[in-house]
Amino acid sequence: MKPATTKIVLFVSLVGACSLLVMCAQAEKDVAMTPEQMVKRGEYLVNLGGCNDCHSPKKFTEKGPEFDQSILLSGHPANAPIPDIPEGLPNPMGWMAMCNGHMTAWAGPWGISFASNLTPDPQTGLGDWDEEAFINTMRTGQHLGMGREILPPMPWQSLGKATDDDLKAIFAYLNSLPAVPNLVPGPIPPPSAPAQP
Repeated sequence: MKPATTKIVLFVSLVGACSLLVMCAQAEKDVAMTPEQMVKRGEYLVNLGGCNDCHSPKKFTEKGPEFDQSILLSGHPANAPIPDIPEGLPNPMGWMAMCNGHMTAWAGPWGISFASNLTPDPQTGLGDWDEEAFINTMRTGQHLGMGREILPPMPWQSLGKATDDDLKAIFAYLNSLPAVPNLVPGPIPPPSAPAQP
């Protein structure tokens, strides 16, 4: 074989191999996940994102607080007392936010916010939500994508940048959990500023 012909054959082979790799990678990317794979991916993302940190009530052990596995991701316990906020707090020039012992209620300049019930309970959780409403909520920062604002410390701005597939996986995982009836209280607005004389 002539050197020029060898170079052409080598070049065509290289281009063909690269094209084949690109097509295989694309084909692998286009394969949809099974429902079980979606749930596993969602579980991974929920754990990676620290959703349990705020949305799961805690048990207090000798090692410190641990997630209460029996009510995982059920939000602020409906029967938990709401402690008073110490006078002068929060203070934007000092302490900005504080949480209750379960880390399911947070107080700051926005008032008091409570971690939502993310289980599929139809009356008190995400049971009557669909995938589109969940994605819209994460993208807009509004309850059901059109309601009240989602308050801190919920990092919806970061979650809203996730891919649709990742948000669908998170929703699939949340829907795979046992439903926990737990009516989380609504947010409490901050106290009004005192009237100026």
